[in-house]
Amino acid sequence: MNIVDFSHSAVSVLPPLVALGLAIATRRVLLSLGVGILLGALLLNDYSVTGMAGYIGNTVKGLFIEDGGINTWNMSIVAFLVLLGMTTALLTLSGGTRAFAEWAQTKIKSKRGAKLLAAFLGVFIFVDDYFNSLAVGSISRPVTDRFYVSRAKLAYILDSTAAPMCVLMPASSWGAYIITLIGGILVTHGVTEYTPLGAFLQLAPMNFYAIFALLMVFVVAWFQLDIGSMKKHELEASHCRGFDEGDDDTLAKDLNDELEIQESEHGRVGDLVMPIVALIVATFFFMIFTGYQTLLADGKAFDVLGAFENTDVGASLVYGGLIGLAAAMIPVLRQRIPASEVVSTLWIGAKSMFGAILILLFAWSIGSVISDMATGKYLSTLVEGSINPMFLPAILFLLAGLMAFSTGTSWGTFGIMLPIAGDLAAATDIMLMLPMLGAVLAGSVFGDHCSPISDTTILSSTGARCHHIDHVSTQLPYALAVAVVSTVGFLVLGFTSSLAVSFMSATVMFVVVCAILSWLSRRPSELAAKA
Repeated sequence: MNIVDFSHSAVSVLPPLVALGLAIATRRVLLSLGVGILLGALLLNDYSVTGMAGYIGNTVKGLFIEDGGINTWNMSIVAFLVLLGMTTALLTLSGGTRAFAEWAQTKIKSKRGAKLLAAFLGVFIFVDDYFNSLAVGSISRPVTDRFYVSRAKLAYILDSTAAPMCVLMPASSWGAYIITLIGGILVTHGVTEYTPLGAFLQLAPMNFYAIFALLMVFVVAWFQLDIGSMKKHELEASHCRGFDEGDDDTLAKDLNDELEIQESEHGRVGDLVMPIVALIVATFFFMIFTGYQTLLADGKAFDVLGAFENTDVGASLVYGGLIGLAAAMIPVLRQRIPASEVVSTLWIGAKSMFGAILILLFAWSIGSVISDMATGKYLSTLVEGSINPMFLPAILFLLAGLMAFSTGTSWGTFGIMLPIAGDLAAATDIMLMLPMLGAVLAGSVFGDHCSPISDTTILSSTGARCHHIDHVSTQLPYALAVAVVSTVGFLVLGFTSSLAVSFMSATVMFVVVCAILSWLSRRPSELAAKA
């Protein structure tokens, strides 16, 4: 099928911009993504309706079938979502969720503690961002609900700990992918001063956005820095759920009504903790094991980093999900809950994920359209020309952010922008290689955080059971605030080439930004006045 080449045309940004604008304006994600897909397909086929129909058919088919076989990556993520939904439902049925929430109330005494619990869990579960958002959401939601933390705040905590931790840790699906890309860039430009892993470790402290996004989560949780629509959601959570009335069972009833599952009164804390631990350990094990199998097949010696570089993330998530589901079934069998009720609960759990799966399918479809529109290639041309190399780290940070925002994928942005950053560094100042690569990594996470069509953002909403656009609108001010901090850091890094000076400058800017957010959070709002 012949499609129109838009790699050098500003028209290439039209489908994502239309989808993003509609999503924000209408709050109807599927409709907005659908319009973006139709517009892109129409443009790619030179306004031919039959060509558009054929293109969309092939795109949808490609979500499920690839190269004559099953699209294992997409279907693995879908299967993992279904398994996690079923596991979450079983945790509710067994009473594990209720027992953990009641136990947490004896250990966690405040709303602040509930938020910090979610934040710490997000930091410690860094194997994969999808897994992080969904697993931490399942664990934390009962506790944050009990202390009347809004679902939007929980979604923000999930999203702003998942990707930032994954992009900083070499022993993660993100780290393995990035190290592989960096290795190719170093070979291309003959850089031998450091190994791919060494380069990644040196890049980590230059990823200002990831570092300060994590710090911002803890500052927001500790100091209650709620601004804009986040303040509205937090006030509504306290007011509408009767926070001052002290009805501890209110939220448990809400959750039961939401999932239509009757919780057992014989649950134990371990009924929630053990399945989640089994899920985490099994996923981590299979990531190493599938990587080991690949190394063995290639005749290479085993090492943990090499295993992560060659792991099959999709299969590992499915295997871990199956182990987690089996572990969640044990307390159900122990309590001898009727089989009909178990089957009904499994269906409810699977069904609860159908909305997220549908959004993901649409997001993947528009991702294919954006790829064919060559939106990333067009945006990358914006850095060409006579630019002072000292400005390049900051420019690459902003451009990578724009690209990830428009395309909804940080991994896709890595794949396009990291080689471009390497080429620019080689052509201008090779000493700026690592700062430029770090800027791309930071900008990609920033744009991904802001984008309504990002799968990570969608899954954070799913993990928190929060309306997707509510999550996007409440997270945006914090993401932009951290982006300002990061831009200052990359400007100083470009001009001084000193990590210490640039990090100190970014830290000072972070303190200033937090002071401004604190002032904004304490301004009276109309909603507060009504409450």
